[in-house]
Amino acid sequence: MKLYDAPWAPSPRRVRIFLAEKGVEVPCEAIDLRTGEHLTDAYLRINPRGAVPALKLDDGEVLCESAAICRYFEAIHPEPSLFGRTAIQIGRIESWTRRIEGDGYAAAVYVLRNTGAAFKDRAIPDAGLNVAQIPELAARGAIMWEAFVDALDARLADRAWIAGDDYSFADITALVTIDFARAARLAVPEHLANLRRWHGEASARPSATA
Repeated sequence: MKLYDAPWAPSPRRVRIFLAEKGVEVPCEAIDLRTGEHLTDAYLRINPRGAVPALKLDDGEVLCESAAICRYFEAIHPEPSLFGRTAIQIGRIESWTRRIEGDGYAAAVYVLRNTGAAFKDRAIPDAGLNVAQIPELAARGAIMWEAFVDALDARLADRAWIAGDDYSFADITALVTIDFARAARLAVPEHLANLRRWHGEASARPSATA
């Protein structure tokens, strides 16, 4: 088994934090995104999309999406539970994870990939596609981000963690999203005290440095 990783990319970080919370160690191989190693023939044979992370299993099968990789490890290492134990816990965590991905992470991606010079003609993270940047999507992303952080701040007004009493995959996803958004110059405003409190506590967990 091997995890193809990239130290500063958000999706691999989500897996590393998850594994750290589980106390699971997996051999890793770093892929250098800055030099384009993810677009080389060698890596494209592992993941034809040229994206990270990718988990190569002992039998040679490869899982290529961070959430799927985390689901895999939850199934074989169920404790501590990060996707929930009861039906309502599972539903809450899934609901908030999808909202964070669809509203927050997508907003940051829209802004970064449609403004960053490094993503010229690569506005979609797929090695097989050449897609021009669309400035209007960056503007939409900025509006989405404001609504996202406001909603998350309201959610955290009367609870320690996003989906319930315990730290979960939803919190991991939100932490990675908020930290990644800095690359797109998107931030949490000072007046959102609940969200800033939560971010400080999530960032203080040992797993956050994984």
